[in-house]
Amino acid sequence: MRAVLWDMDGTLVDSEKLWDIGIQEFYRRHDSELSPEVRASTVGGSAETVIGIVYADLGLDPDPGAMAQTNDWLHAFTGELFEDGLPWCDGARNLLDALAAAGVPMALVTNTRRALTEKALNSIGRHYFSVTVCGDEVTDGKPAPDPYLRAAELLGMDPGDCLAIEDSVTGTAAAEAAGCPVLVIPNEVEVPGSLRRRQMNTLHGLSVDDLRVVYAELADRMGERTA
Repeated sequence: MRAVLWDMDGTLVDSEKLWDIGIQEFYRRHDSELSPEVRASTVGGSAETVIGIVYADLGLDPDPGAMAQTNDWLHAFTGELFEDGLPWCDGARNLLDALAAAGVPMALVTNTRRALTEKALNSIGRHYFSVTVCGDEVTDGKPAPDPYLRAAELLGMDPGDCLAIEDSVTGTAAAEAAGCPVLVIPNEVEVPGSLRRRQMNTLHGLSVDDLRVVYAELADRMGERTA
């Protein structure tokens, strides 16, 4: 395990709940209510994907200009909530500190736009990360592998040498498609298992050595399947 690639929303910080407030407000303005099923389908998705799901559910005209304006509004609305600080996911900050102390390089890999990510980093601490990759800086966001491939490239490493930590189906698919072993800590939605994934309930109590063990187990599985 040469590096750890972190998802942000729902993995490091419990910001998915703040996105939820924004989406629910958009539904309220259209005299409708966001169902748990539709909300679950948006978790971890790129902003464009989320807006597409919302427009389809509300039966709105998928006009590109209107959707772009909604996207901008959602980011501005959620950004105001980010200004008040972000709640840490259990155990995340301690693990960041432990990895930093051990000299393990880390990257932040998120579907969130750069401008909003910078606000989040004011709470999280940008000093933890050697590189950060945002959804508006790659051709295709998660579930495409582009963000993780870009992060590994910027670190000068093979994706297979990096352990990704994710919470969603979308993000896990992206990391796996890039070739990363993935530690999944589900937050709001269940994530199916696979040979390249190891699931745990929480980051709380995990050490750097624990991550190395998880990585080694997954790398062995992936090697056996390739062989």
